[in-house]
Amino acid sequence: MIEVDGLTKLYGPLMAVQGLSFTVASGEILGLVGPNGAGKTTTLRSLAGIIQPTRGSIRIAGHDLAERPLEAKRALAFVPDEPQLFEYLSVTEHLQFTARLYRKPEATARIPMLLEELELSGKRDALASELSRGMKQKLAIACGLLHDPQALMLDEPLTGLDPVGIRRMKRTIAARAQAGAAVILSSHLLSLVEEICTRVLIILGGRMVALGSVAEIAAGRPELSGRGLEEIFLSLTGHADEPNT
Repeated sequence: MIEVDGLTKLYGPLMAVQGLSFTVASGEILGLVGPNGAGKTTTLRSLAGIIQPTRGSIRIAGHDLAERPLEAKRALAFVPDEPQLFEYLSVTEHLQFTARLYRKPEATARIPMLLEELELSGKRDALASELSRGMKQKLAIACGLLHDPQALMLDEPLTGLDPVGIRRMKRTIAARAQAGAAVILSSHLLSLVEEICTRVLIILGGRMVALGSVAEIAAGRPELSGRGLEEIFLSLTGHADEPNT
């Protein structure tokens, strides 16, 4: 559903991403993790068609992003770590606008269900400027889910959510994968990644360090046998001696 081959992005002499190749199948949740500055956001923005890669190819639901950008973008949703909302549109108006943007008027029938699922029913008429940080995050995700994307990319989706909201958001993400979406989840919350992701892609300096399930990554390195994702991550990114806090 998501196919990436040799993704490379240069900013002048700086190589932000170098030769990434991976796939995310329908029903799979891939955790994208790495230290700050590792290239995660550049990777996601490239996959979403926001920035153009220097080299490499990206296919979304069978559509080449460079050759058929409209078809590819209609099949995906990207929710960045900072919600991009219109301050003077209400919650409901955001969703109605999203349905028009994707040319899916029938999607408006799903608005009440999404509002209920993401605990926004009581805020349906509130302006974006009146929402808390967590509510803005929920609205951005609701807009991303409205057109039922085949590829879903989430950057730090739990930011601003309370414990109950976190639990429900994890269910929402898992449900979209179970319904057949290919999901990429980028987060510094390694416990979240380990809990809900089927595979993990660890990047460092724009390069792939490891790809596979936690068990598969550990199996290829005897010194990491039986370790959890946090210990594996710290070891592979050169921070194995960092003290626990």
